[in-house]
Amino acid sequence: MRIHALPTQLVNQIAAGEVVERPSSVVKELVENCFDAGAKHIAIDIEQGGARLIKIRDDGCGIVKEDLPLALSRHATSKIATLQDLEKVASMGFRGEALPSISSVARLTLISRIADAQCAWSVTADGTEQHTEPQPDPHPQGTTVDVRDLFYNTPARRKFLKTEKTEFAHIETLIQRMALSRFDIAFTLSHNQKEIFNLKPALTESAQEQRIASICGSAFIANAVKIDFAASGLQLGGWVGLPTFSRSQQDMQFFYVNGRLVRDKLVSHAVKQAFQDVLFHGRHPVFVLYLTLDPTLVDVNAHPAKLEVRFREGRLVHDFLFSALHRSLAELRPEHTIVQLKDSLSQTPLAAATPTQAKHPKIFPQTAYKQNPPMQTALPLNIAESIKAYASLYPESATKQPEPQAEESHPLGYAIAHLHATYILSETPNGIILVDAHAAHERVTYERLKKHYQKGNMPSQPLLLPIKINVSTTEADLAEQEHEYFSTLGFELNRSGPETITLRATPALLGNIDKEALIRDVLADITEHGMSQRIEEQTNSLLATIACHGSVRARRRLSVDEMNALLRDMEQTERIGQCNHGRPTWIELSTHDLDKFFLRGQ
Repeated sequence: MRIHALPTQLVNQIAAGEVVERPSSVVKELVENCFDAGAKHIAIDIEQGGARLIKIRDDGCGIVKEDLPLALSRHATSKIATLQDLEKVASMGFRGEALPSISSVARLTLISRIADAQCAWSVTADGTEQHTEPQPDPHPQGTTVDVRDLFYNTPARRKFLKTEKTEFAHIETLIQRMALSRFDIAFTLSHNQKEIFNLKPALTESAQEQRIASICGSAFIANAVKIDFAASGLQLGGWVGLPTFSRSQQDMQFFYVNGRLVRDKLVSHAVKQAFQDVLFHGRHPVFVLYLTLDPTLVDVNAHPAKLEVRFREGRLVHDFLFSALHRSLAELRPEHTIVQLKDSLSQTPLAAATPTQAKHPKIFPQTAYKQNPPMQTALPLNIAESIKAYASLYPESATKQPEPQAEESHPLGYAIAHLHATYILSETPNGIILVDAHAAHERVTYERLKKHYQKGNMPSQPLLLPIKINVSTTEADLAEQEHEYFSTLGFELNRSGPETITLRATPALLGNIDKEALIRDVLADITEHGMSQRIEEQTNSLLATIACHGSVRARRRLSVDEMNALLRDMEQTERIGQCNHGRPTWIELSTHDLDKFFLRGQ
């Protein structure tokens, strides 16, 4: 066939395939237009999961009469005008594709009124590219977009839609996520003339937490830490769930870049690294986070659906996110977190409280964890030797002399018993505390080993026989460029050919691992993320094993002095709320909870 130009309607329908995947895609594009219009209230009416009707009304600035037909034309927008505007996009929309794409696969009516107009004006489109002339309409200031019979002229696309319940569930989830991005806007969502939720503007921190609780559940706010971190022109705010409040799925992770909801591999990697040694195996963190940076440093023109972004300084953003989350978790101390038992009659898991609930967040330790595999009875040679070496540097903290029980107040109180030779029972002014002695001492020892090991460069161990690794030219170039980086990690890595690198020394603590596979993985990480944490993970894994086997064993009876010494160490240790395997180390029952057990004061 000869080359020919495609009809405008077909061009728009092809473009709609990228923008309009399902009804929720239509809702996303239209609500983002409401954001850009400065709306303070957005009402979304849905019928039959969006297949029959999607009607969205806002009270924004509106569209002038003369621009209404142009709004339904491809690549017509008020958001940008030049390439410089595109490189620093601050609005949600900017492509000029949403309305024409939607109108090419549905029957669309656009009604809008600006502040000084005597009346509103409306235009209609149905995919035939024959737009009507604007007609007067008694509409208040703002805009309403009425989308009916989605995919009526593309039956193949309509067959791909799921059930009404499924499609509306996607819309509801989307609106909830968008409501978390703009606390200053009110949202109303209805389905088949039934109101699903009505969110008022949340202008104060307490109101924002109430909105988050209504969407993510009250348990999230009760077990989250407020974050406000800024450095290098970047700012991260929001809420992140404590490690003991985690989920089996990644379904409660909300990340916004300059107010835009995004899914980004770099962000996911940074969060995973920050939680790497405090989460139980197979669990995922929960968070609602907002990253703010100069629009020129992020490219939002990466995908038609605008769900993906590209950071111009990827390594800087990654390190910033990791540092902010890592420090926020590390700085938690027992004086900030007190755990209490909920009413036993409600059969709820352990929840948390604080001495001053208005100032500090709560902790929610998970009580249903899988059992850890049995401890090894015979340690590998390198681990056994490491334990002996570190034992002389860090004798058990339980052997230290306890501090005198003066009037000085300690958040974890003072030990009064060792229950079943496993749990420390401590009394505080507010109640009692139970501590898993082994888990707590394991975290104390692990953090000490990490600090000691991070004071200097990793010691290297020369290989008896150097290892030649065949790689691609790109990987060989990268290994040569990052020679200094590998040296600081304890590797002696040299390029010995166009597609060959030679490994001559490795970090002493890594032992008998697959060194060639590790080098390949590190190079892959640097290519993908601009950096790698694999070597640190391997080292931390060994230090965690050393800490585990070098900590107080269960069934070993501790004296009161030893227990108090461990409590004091816990109060000074980072991430003490979880052991190295992510299990909780301590909980508290308040005097109020104890009174409820025995119906005192009732």
